[in-house]
Amino acid sequence: MTRIKHLYLHVPFCSSICYYCDFCHRIYSEDLSDRWLDVLEKEICEVCDDQYETIYIGGGTPTVLSYEQLKRILSLLKPFSKECIEYTIEVNPDSLDEEKILLFKEYGINRISMGVQSSDDELLKSIGRRHDFNTVKEKISLLKKHDLKNISVDLMYSLPGQDINILNQTIDDILALDVPHISLYSLTIEENTVFGKKGIRNLDEDIEADMYELIEKRLKDNGYIHYEVSNYCKEGYESKHNLGYWNYEDFLGVSAGASSKIGDHRYTNTSSIEKYISSYKNRDEDLVLSKDDEEFEHIMMSFRTIYGLDLNEFNQKYQTDFMEKYHDIIQSDLNSFYIENKRISVRNLEILNHILVRFLKSN
Repeated sequence: MTRIKHLYLHVPFCSSICYYCDFCHRIYSEDLSDRWLDVLEKEICEVCDDQYETIYIGGGTPTVLSYEQLKRILSLLKPFSKECIEYTIEVNPDSLDEEKILLFKEYGINRISMGVQSSDDELLKSIGRRHDFNTVKEKISLLKKHDLKNISVDLMYSLPGQDINILNQTIDDILALDVPHISLYSLTIEENTVFGKKGIRNLDEDIEADMYELIEKRLKDNGYIHYEVSNYCKEGYESKHNLGYWNYEDFLGVSAGASSKIGDHRYTNTSSIEKYISSYKNRDEDLVLSKDDEEFEHIMMSFRTIYGLDLNEFNQKYQTDFMEKYHDIIQSDLNSFYIENKRISVRNLEILNHILVRFLKSN
């Protein structure tokens, strides 16, 4: 069996619910989170049996947990983190403090992903965020003071009430923070979110396209590499954990709402906290992928990055010849692909969905 190099742990609690969020989450309570931790401990003890190259603690909001609860999680993961080269935790500015930062350092966390979304305080309020931008600046400074400099910030665009000037100011403010990784997401309104229930609609497509072009130009002009559809970084600061997903490597997910892919088996733990507490083996999804499913998912994930698909690896894994099997698709739109050193990638990530539809139809 291939070694699993990547571990994801989902913390399904938040202090409040952002109006755009559709992830597995609940409002934090100490009692409920303690019961969740009891089950999480059982799951980790039963399913984690290796040293992981990357560990990612996401959410939800991991930092909404108390110091003692965070310490309990990190203690549980310690036996599996000795060879970890990238150990990430997601934080929110309003629930991060110096005591928790020192705890992260003690347990070897070396990368921070902070939910910022915007530098405009009024816009932050309108989307349900609890922090202001001054708090972001203070917490980034505090992280750097303790030598946690590998920081990623999440930003959003195409938000209700956001215009090109607000976005441009946010980019100015984020560039001034001098962080090496920026993730940018366009708002997608899901029906189960607060925005969805209120009937909030997306911005006009032309405005969203203008915002995308602005982001692309500003960040590239300031030395960021657009290495994945939604991610920019300074050289050498790609997310190694997420590259594992995009390279279609196996990964293990623990906790409510976490997904795993091991060989041709993909499953997702129940997103219901109550069902998870009754048994972590409750699943929302549990399926065996066909060879065609695996091939397409491998193509879809690899094409999300500028590094593209490793042809030798693909051909060996699926006992096929990629360039021969997909010859007609590639030749009909040759200018859309970059082929060199036994790798193939998409030249323009903006047209990725259009290209993937053609691969999907061919399987």
